[in-house]
Amino acid sequence: MVGSTVAPPRNYDLEAGNHPQHLYAYGFDDLMHSYMMRAWEDDFRDGGVLEMGCFHGHFTQLLCNRFEYVDVVEASQQCIAVASQTVGSRATFFNTRFEDFKPVRRYDNIVMSHTLEHIDEPVAVLRQIGTWLAVGGRLFLATPNARAASRQIAVHMGLIEQTASVTAAEHAHGHRVTYALDTLRADVLRADLRIVRHGGVCFKALANFQIDAALKAGIISRQYLDACFELGRTYPDLCSSIYIVCDCAATAHTAVPQARGPA
Repeated sequence: MVGSTVAPPRNYDLEAGNHPQHLYAYGFDDLMHSYMMRAWEDDFRDGGVLEMGCFHGHFTQLLCNRFEYVDVVEASQQCIAVASQTVGSRATFFNTRFEDFKPVRRYDNIVMSHTLEHIDEPVAVLRQIGTWLAVGGRLFLATPNARAASRQIAVHMGLIEQTASVTAAEHAHGHRVTYALDTLRADVLRADLRIVRHGGVCFKALANFQIDAALKAGIISRQYLDACFELGRTYPDLCSSIYIVCDCAATAHTAVPQARGPA
């Protein structure tokens, strides 16, 4: 059709891979997972968890150490292959897009960490996820922060046009949007989810590659990052990641059965 704007199918394996000029993930990203777990610990429910997107399984492993059972939805076959080697049989993997996932139970906890920014229709997916929550269940949602101190510095250096820009490197890895706390809150509320609380994880003044290099050189330490985590409680708007803990208390859950424990 002349003038058609239909996008080509996405290659999720390619998006999750490293490119010659830029990595998909840095050592700092793995360190952030433990800080996210710390930020969310008081809100976690007993029972199991559904992880939305697993990359290479580092966060999956932390979830396996915390919850009774772990289900994972991931569109990339290559990511599942790597993550499966990391966690073995402790997690059950479903190789499908979020939009096509058909859960057989509802979940007490659903975790979507640095994944929503990859979604073509985030509000529709969030609304769908709301129907997968058990009564009293919680959705833990985290994204990179457009207003992180490091990103604001990059604007003043002329490296990016504005804090909410999606850079060429980010787009190559499947990013569709760069959220700030207000825009993330807006999408959550549009999806008919209720916000329990929100915050930031780790004050961040350096780029990921700079933090990796500084750690390797001994210029900064884990004690420094621990202090950045505490500082982030005071200044969430300047953190590496922003998060929202939410539930769907007003939604009638009729889409899937109320199962407990491994299927």
